[in-house]
Amino acid sequence: MLILAIDTALDACAAAVLDTDASKIVAQESLPMKRGHAEALMPLIARVMKASTIAFAALDRIAVTTGPGSFTGLRVGLSAARGIALAAGKPVVGLTTLAAYAAPVVADNGEHPIISAIDARHDHVYFQVVSGDGSSLIRPRVAPIAEALAAAKFGAPHLVGNAASILADRWPADAPSPLRIDPQAAPDIGWVAWLGAAVSPDMAPARPFYLRAPDAKPPKDPLANPSQFVAP
Repeated sequence: MLILAIDTALDACAAAVLDTDASKIVAQESLPMKRGHAEALMPLIARVMKASTIAFAALDRIAVTTGPGSFTGLRVGLSAARGIALAAGKPVVGLTTLAAYAAPVVADNGEHPIISAIDARHDHVYFQVVSGDGSSLIRPRVAPIAEALAAAKFGAPHLVGNAASILADRWPADAPSPLRIDPQAAPDIGWVAWLGAAVSPDMAPARPFYLRAPDAKPPKDPLANPSQFVAP
């Protein structure tokens, strides 16, 4: 299976092409950025596709991160993924940023819980907790940092995500210390691709996963409609 993965949800603009039959990422590029995803994404995808020597028509699937993250960034990635999928006649799947952060740790087959956390500002985080095998302990939510810290009850965790250091700095003194702190600004695009290969298009729609409504949204825009939120 050939997968084109796209991520613009957080502080990176990234794309990769995965060949599952060869078990490798054929080409990838990731640019750190807080703004400017709309201008950078399509040229970046063109470079990645050229480096892969794979035609859009040969792809089997498009995968894209759905959030939580920047409302503007999410719209850029989702619009690009849907457009490419439509033009190429291929299915598109959506993966949450929280799941993408946790994926490489789950792949290590560890026994410790994993807390994926993204800075939601105003002393809040988007977070999710899974066990070492990937089963859900706390479903994705936006909550005060204190609520995320209560996940210490599950034992010494791996902290991943751009809010990993925030949680680590405020970790309860009487709780088991985190085993690993990985404050990545954005998920690894290669793992977005692998997750995209693993999910079913019917179960992983490419819809925004905001967890809270945007402060402002244009009218009649399905990408900004909170009623479309779908849990992973």
